[in-house]
Amino acid sequence: MPAMMLLWGVALVLATAATTYVLHRKLTYGPGPEPDGVFWDLFGGLVVILPAILVPTVQWPPAGLIMVFVGLATAAGTLASIRKVERIHAAQPRRRAGFSDDAARHSSILEQWRRYELDPAQTIDYPAMTDVRTAETAALTRAMREAEYCKVTAGTDYRAAVERLADALSEAERAAGVGRA
Repeated sequence: MPAMMLLWGVALVLATAATTYVLHRKLTYGPGPEPDGVFWDLFGGLVVILPAILVPTVQWPPAGLIMVFVGLATAAGTLASIRKVERIHAAQPRRRAGFSDDAARHSSILEQWRRYELDPAQTIDYPAMTDVRTAETAALTRAMREAEYCKVTAGTDYRAAVERLADALSEAERAAGVGRA
């Protein structure tokens, strides 16, 4: 019987914590594209939670009361942990100084490069801009990857990465003959 209580207790704690977390996210940040998502998440959690309470209760009636308290304590602990993490996260600055300007410049550079990828006339006129076998184009793709990484990673120099991306695009365009006519 202790092994059964332990098994159902672990299932109860995991299911309650997961269900509480998912429901908190959906109710706090919106249900997402599926309007019935909250119902199905609650239903899915209860499919495990209710048997985890009822099965031990059949074997030993006081177990039901113990399992209810375990479930409530797990839900309360999960909510307290979520709120603590959200408070810590809210206290940290969201973005680095000048981030929006750097992101706008990054977006502009990518838009300039996309013309060579998406416009058939540009692709025909400047095939080297899409050929990564060309050293300058390969350097451009590495600079794109670095800028994307620095954009989402704290402690990196996003502004310098965007600057290197701009330089790499200019160098790739020069090597491809863009602007010569």
